[in-house]
Formats: sequence, C-alpha cells, structure tokens
Amino acid sequence: MAVTGAKKKLFFDTVINKVDAKGRVSIPADFRAVFTFEETEMVAFRSFTSPCIECCTAKLLEKIADDMEDNLDMFSQRQDDLSSLIFADAKEFSFDSTGRIGLTEKLLKHAGITDSAVFVGKGKTFQIWNPEKYAEEEAKTRQRAFENRPVLSLKKDTEGENAK
Repeated sequence: MAVTGAKKKLFFDTVINKVDAKGRVSIPADFRAVFTFEETEMVAFRSFTSPCIECCTAKLLEKIADDMEDNLDMFSQRQDDLSSLIFADAKEFSFDSTGRIGLTEKLLKHAGITDSAVFVGKGKTFQIWNPEKYAEEEAKTRQRAFENRPVLSLKKDTEGENAK
C-alpha cells in the first residue's frame, strides 16, 4: 500500500503477482500510485546484496547519483564499483495500460523469478523477489530482529526546530 504525506510517498506491503511466459508482471496498484503523473517509469537493477531486483523512482536514483557525487571521490574504486553496480545495470520500465512491465531475462535470472514474483515494500524503494527465496530471507530477518531487537532513534521537531 502507498502512504502519502505532505511531500512523501512510500512503498509498503508485500504482494505476490503472476509472471507470464514473456516475463511480464503487474506492478501492484498501490506501488504504481507512488509514481507521479509526470514520472510514470520505474527504475530497476540487480541487487548487489540479495538475490532480488531493486526498484525505485527515477527521482530517487537521481538523488543517489547526487549523493555519490557529493560523498565519493571521482574515479575512486568505491565510486567506480557503486556506479557500475547501480547505474550500468539500471533499466527504466514504463507501465503498460494494465500496469504491467516486462522484466528482462537478466533481472529474472538474477532473482530466480519464474512464474510468480513477490513485491516487497521498503519505504522509498521496493524489491521484487522469487517468493520462496523471499520467505527464507524474511524468516532470517525476523530471527535477527528477535535476537538483536532493533531500535529507532526518532528525532522530534520541537516548535519548528529540527532536533536532527
């Protein structure tokens, strides 16, 4: 489901959809709702940390590029590696009239997706997984959370001052 605030929209929920023989899959309607009228394409690339497909808006990918430019030395190995892992691998996808995209063979193979895919909301991004692989990953994540009990330090705005 998509949540809209004054300035932000988020991807959340976990949804399984069928993938046809041509690699076409419907992006969940609540996920499509996060994309603006002007920005009707999503960007996807192979995750370099998990066997899944990373997805976001083009606007977020631009922010990532800006952050890399501001925080990484040009031509450094780290900058070169991240650029290759993200931008050289990224592909824009337009939704058809029914909200489907056609995933590439490279993306499908990386994630091990065949006849169904699970869409996993991650806030400003989402991932597309093979349902069985995601079930395993979710179990590991929940076990780590049970053992380590993650916490958030939520910063409060006090009378117009940002406490960050």
